[in-house]
Amino acid sequence: MQLRDQTGTTTTPDIPGPQDFTEARAAVDRLCLLHDAATRFLCAEFTRALAGDVPSTRVRAFYPEIRLTTTTYSKVDSRLSFGHVSGPGTYATTITRPDLFRNYLEQQIGLLLENHGVPVSIRASDTPIPVHFAVAGDEGLTVPQEGAADFTLRDVFDVPDLSTTNDHIVNGTWAQDAQGAAPLAPFTAQRVDYSLARLAHYTATDPCHFQNYVLFTNYQFYVSEFETFARRMLADPASGYTAFVSTGNARIIAPDTPLPIPDRLPQMPAYHLERANGSGISLVNIGVGPSNAKTATDHIAVLRPHAWIMVGHCAGLRNSQSLGDFVLAHAYLREDRVLDADLPAWVPIPALAEIQIALQEAVAAETQLDGFDLKRVMRTGTVASVDNRNWELRDQSGPVQRLSQSRAVALDMESATIAANGFRFRVPYGTLLCVSDKPLQGELKLPGMASDFYKSQVSRHLMIGIRAMESLRKMPLERIHSRKLRSFEETAFL
Repeated sequence: MQLRDQTGTTTTPDIPGPQDFTEARAAVDRLCLLHDAATRFLCAEFTRALAGDVPSTRVRAFYPEIRLTTTTYSKVDSRLSFGHVSGPGTYATTITRPDLFRNYLEQQIGLLLENHGVPVSIRASDTPIPVHFAVAGDEGLTVPQEGAADFTLRDVFDVPDLSTTNDHIVNGTWAQDAQGAAPLAPFTAQRVDYSLARLAHYTATDPCHFQNYVLFTNYQFYVSEFETFARRMLADPASGYTAFVSTGNARIIAPDTPLPIPDRLPQMPAYHLERANGSGISLVNIGVGPSNAKTATDHIAVLRPHAWIMVGHCAGLRNSQSLGDFVLAHAYLREDRVLDADLPAWVPIPALAEIQIALQEAVAAETQLDGFDLKRVMRTGTVASVDNRNWELRDQSGPVQRLSQSRAVALDMESATIAANGFRFRVPYGTLLCVSDKPLQGELKLPGMASDFYKSQVSRHLMIGIRAMESLRKMPLERIHSRKLRSFEETAFL
């Protein structure tokens, strides 16, 4: 094996130095240039190393960074929850995939420039890019598992560092860095790259297809209805929808184009009805359980969607409910446990007025009921989420007493997790469930009954979720991104 001679201890790409910008598009152009140069360098060096030409020094490239320094407090509209820093100081964030996040970055940088009147500095950071993430965009390159290459990977290239890949910023537990810079964005570049890779794995679709309005469901039945709706929209040029993307990144733009049948479904299949600037709707079947719900939202959160809503099935807990009734969650009893370490159970998860109104109006429009009559088919109340699918088989005295004391009207395994992670990640959230069984009244979900229920209710339930998302899409961002989701010290970026 040949080793290439190098001078010094580290080989890095030749990239431009720091530059100040007063225009958002130009700033993002520079971010793209720095990121492209760094990843191209790492891909080229990695290709050479795999071919046997292993460098004798460490090969390293760095994420680009946005840095803002201000000496004054900004005077901004107090109703705005984002777009400005909290006070004088230096703020910074590392950036990955600026091509994917261009619209988001231009918007956020533009608000900083407008609200603070000082330039942003674009530069290379001191955070190395792990080679796994650098080669992710090159279909011809994959990182071999440990021991498969003829050299020790971590001796030459940087690998993912879990000690710095965390949620300290969104959890409010971050510590100021050595340069005294406070975080400018909720996620670091390496945290984003980690989630982008996970999303592609779990959903079998590229993150670039995800839209800003995300529906979660816990049943595959909703997928065929979503595809039917998508094809109907593609047949209507006035709808604004431009393409439908299915598992394996199969993309169609005509309503009659067949989609390939995948050999097997991924863990959390995702489907995307695309619209300009990512303003369409994504549907993700997260399956059953709070762990899946947390996993999906942990990773989709880095895409900074404008809203996510759970449209799943639940157990109705009241005699007054009927199968097929809707439940609009306005509070959550969190017995899912999976987020206790990140968001203690004593933290309240508030209902967001904008989401609640959009969902209620969508139910009214779809059922043609309004006012007091709407109570015939929809109940607003507390939704309990548990981590045991067969909770009915346990001694019911304790659980039922807690459910009654909490005033819960429905029970599932995902909604509280999705809402709590929306709260934690500052992503507007909501829940509209459909009663599919009533175990406390002896109406268990049985095969024949379930089949009839699904046929009659799935289409209507999904359309309510879609109507709500289309309503939210018309709202200004500053209205939908509520101040209720912001803590004392917040990042300027959404």
